[in-house]
Amino acid sequence: MRHPRLRDGKDRISNELYPLGEFTESMIYEMSRWLVYNFAIGKSNISGEDWGDIFAKSIDGNHLSRPLGLADVVLEGQAWSVKSIQHKNPHSCKIIRVICGRNSPDYSYGIKNTHKDPQKTGRAVLGIWNERVNIALDKFDSLRTAILIRNINSLEFTLFETDAHKFVSNEYEWRENKRGNLEGHNRSSNFHRFTWQPHGSQFTIKYQVPVSAVRFQIKRPPVFELKETMSRIGFDKSWVAIK
Repeated sequence: MRHPRLRDGKDRISNELYPLGEFTESMIYEMSRWLVYNFAIGKSNISGEDWGDIFAKSIDGNHLSRPLGLADVVLEGQAWSVKSIQHKNPHSCKIIRVICGRNSPDYSYGIKNTHKDPQKTGRAVLGIWNERVNIALDKFDSLRTAILIRNINSLEFTLFETDAHKFVSNEYEWRENKRGNLEGHNRSSNFHRFTWQPHGSQFTIKYQVPVSAVRFQIKRPPVFELKETMSRIGFDKSWVAIK
């Protein structure tokens, strides 16, 4: 579907690769191809870096060696934050918890005692997230989060994406749990959306898996054997220079 014509949209330049969350079959096949390849060369799991490479290759984008704000993969003015988590039931899970960086209120805002005022600390944590969104959107026209849920044993996967937007601090109430971590709850629904851990400053966000998420499964490939692989590429002692 083409973009709607709007009276106030003359200056907007859109080069959207595909509508939000509407991954094409060719993209899923390309992702699956690279997933199969990773397992074929002997990898036992898919790391976050692996997923960034796979997503970038599936859209002919560029996987940045260092994120720009929240931007990991970029293509012609568009940017994606790419995340992957493990789950026992990727095809049926409803809510997932995703690690979304290390947000330090001490470093960023000079808040030494993060337990003294949970609301102040929570606002600071979201302020760091929001600034990372700003950094990405200063450079790119759009920013999405693409999340891959994986089960390495069954090779089942679920893929969805959402706009990576800023959060309104006043919409959340922060409480300290039994472990000393801070939890951010939506004031109207009481939904537990965020968790922040003082030790390590790890920040996690809970996402609801949409019904529209793409669910797929791949076949486990045979692993390339070392001897056969070395023979195919023509490896011999001349490839090694001992200094």
